[in-house]
Amino acid sequence: MVTWREFVDEAPTVSGVFRRRHAATGKLCLLATLRADGFPRISPIEPRVFEDQLTLVGMPGTTKFADLQRDPRFNLHTATVDSQLGDGDAKLWGLARHLPDPALHERFAADLYAEIGLDLRGQVFDPFFVADLTGGSSIEMRDGQLFITIWRPGAGERTVRKS
Repeated sequence: MVTWREFVDEAPTVSGVFRRRHAATGKLCLLATLRADGFPRISPIEPRVFEDQLTLVGMPGTTKFADLQRDPRFNLHTATVDSQLGDGDAKLWGLARHLPDPALHERFAADLYAEIGLDLRGQVFDPFFVADLTGGSSIEMRDGQLFITIWRPGAGERTVRKS
């Protein structure tokens, strides 16, 4: 498992674009999962970094979480609204892992309440997914050139420039 801090340290470009786009959209991202019939599903989600883990938590009973319980593979994409990619774009992928830790859930709920006023304190989070990242990429336009940066854990980043 790669912690969020390890990801940020190993992938400064990809993590920088992800964090910038994540913040610019009010934390909205698109989560790709696999449906039971094998077709992809795209769902909105507001992932949060909490205690050095990227959490994929939301309304219980949704189909996206049923997908992840059946097949933990996911792709998380920053919500792109600019077709010219002026602010860049990032994707992270990996495996979602359910973390059934009531004390962690309570701290998460308290933090959520303190940050945005959403009161989920005392509620059970089932599932409570954290992301085990296995890769990521970003694209940015700089000086009329397209830069694609790819990250794999332990391998750092590599960047390809396209004219």
